[in-house]
Amino acid sequence: MELTQFEKTGTNEAKLTVKVTAEEFGRAVDAAIREKGKKLTVPGFRKGKAPKALLEKAYGREYFYQDAVNETYGYAYDMAVKEADIVPVDRANIELVDCSEDGYTFTAVVTVKPEVKVKDYKGIKVTKNVNVVSDEQVDAELNRMLERNARYVDVEDRPSQMGDIAEIDYEGFKDGVAFEGGKGEHYDLTLGSGSFIPGFEEQVCGHNVGEEFDVNVSFPEDYPSEELKGAPVVFKCKLHAIKRKELPAADDDFAKDVSEYDTLDELKASIKDKLQKKADEDTDRQIEEQLVDVLIANTEAEIPECMYDARIEDMASDFENRLAQSGLTLDEYLKYTGADKDAFLAGFKPQAERQVRVRLALEAIAQAENITMTKEEMDEEFKKLAERYEMKEEQVRQIVPEEDLAQDLCVEKAIKLVRDAAEVVDGAADDKPAEEAPKKKRAPAKKKTAEPVAEEASKTEESAAEEEAAPKKRASRKKKNDDIDPSMD
Repeated sequence: MELTQFEKTGTNEAKLTVKVTAEEFGRAVDAAIREKGKKLTVPGFRKGKAPKALLEKAYGREYFYQDAVNETYGYAYDMAVKEADIVPVDRANIELVDCSEDGYTFTAVVTVKPEVKVKDYKGIKVTKNVNVVSDEQVDAELNRMLERNARYVDVEDRPSQMGDIAEIDYEGFKDGVAFEGGKGEHYDLTLGSGSFIPGFEEQVCGHNVGEEFDVNVSFPEDYPSEELKGAPVVFKCKLHAIKRKELPAADDDFAKDVSEYDTLDELKASIKDKLQKKADEDTDRQIEEQLVDVLIANTEAEIPECMYDARIEDMASDFENRLAQSGLTLDEYLKYTGADKDAFLAGFKPQAERQVRVRLALEAIAQAENITMTKEEMDEEFKKLAERYEMKEEQVRQIVPEEDLAQDLCVEKAIKLVRDAAEVVDGAADDKPAEEAPKKKRAPAKKKTAEPVAEEASKTEESAAEEEAAPKKRASRKKKNDDIDPSMD
C-alpha cells in the first residue's frame, strides 16, 4: 500500500489517493479465487472442487477482481489514514481510479476531525451553591417511606371520597356510540391523583360500592385524538370497591421493619446523610455544568455537521433501546406522541451539539496538556471493567478498543484538570426543601409504556406513551465504507 497523494480539499475535508501494489493485489486475487471457487462449477468437476488454474481459465482472473478489491481496500484506507495523520469523523467517499494486474488505485474523500482551540480553560470562576439538607426534607423523605409501606383497607360504610382508591368499570360514549379505547374493567383509580381527564374523578366521589352511574366530561382541546379533541362524552361506570390508604406509625418499630436501624432517630439520621450526599453530588454536577458552559464559549472550531448527526443517531438509538425495554417501538411512540421522525430527531440536536463541542474541547485540552494514560492505569481500568461486568479481563480487552478507552480516560483527566484549576466561589446557602418535579399523568396501561427520558427528547414532546382514548390525560462511532465496484463503469 502506498499513499501517493494527500491534499486538503476543504476546512474539514481531505482527499487521499492510495495505490495497492501488484504484489498485494495478486495475493488478494489468489485468495478470492480460492474462496469464491468453493461456490463455482467447472465442467468435469464437482462444485467447488475445480483446481485454481482451471477456475482462472474458465472465468478469467478479472472475474475475481471485485472480491479482491473489497477484501483489501479497507486495510489500505486505514493505513493511508494513519500515514496522513488524520482522524476521519464520517464515512469516506471511495472511488476506484484503475484496476489491473498491476494493482489498483482509489481515492478517498473524507471529513476529518476539526482543529480545535480552547482559550482560558484554567482559572474559570464558578459559583458553588451549598445546599444543606433541612429537617423538612428529611421529613418529606420519611413520609415517602411511610407512603410506600402503606396498607389499603376496604371501605364499606361510606361513599367514596378524594384520596380513596376506587375500583371501577368504565366505558366511554360519544353521541351515544362507544369509542375505541374508552373501556376499562376493575381499574384502580386514586381519586384526586389527576390521572383521568378533568372532572372525571370528582364525579366518582360520593358514590357507594355497587352503584352504577354516569360521568359527563369533555376531553381537553389539546387531546391528541382528533375525534375526541374537545368532545363532550359520557362514561358509564360501576363502582366495585373502595379502599383507603392507611399509613404506618412513624416510630421505632417502623424503623426496625424497613431498615437496619433500631430507632426512628437513627433512621432519620441515615436519611439525612443520604440526602446530603446526593445534594453534594448535585452541587458538584452544577459546578461541572458551569465549567462546561465556559469551555464551550471559549472553544473555537468549525465542527462538521456530520459529527452532530452521528451523535444524534447514537442518542436516538439509545432512546429506542430504552423504549424496547419497556415493550414499545419507536413507531408506536411517535404515533402516541403525535410527532414525526424528523421532529423527534431534531429534539436531540441541542444536547448533541453541546456534547460534541465539549468533547472536542476536552480532547484539545488533553492534547495541549500532554495528558496520557500509563500502562498501569490502563491495566487497572480494564480490571475494573472486568469486575463491573463480571467478565474475564481478556474478553473485555477484545470488546473495548484500548485506544478508545484511553481517549475517554484522558478526557476525564482533562475535566478534572479544569475543575482543579477553577476558582470556586461559595454562593448563598440554599436550605429550602428540594421540590419534586411534577409527575407525569400516567394512563391505565394494558402493556408497559416508556418512561420520560430527561433532556434527550424534545422539550415540546410528551415523553410518556399514550395507550388508548380512555378517560385519562395523555399528555463516537466508526462507520464501515460500502464495498466498491472495480468495474469503473
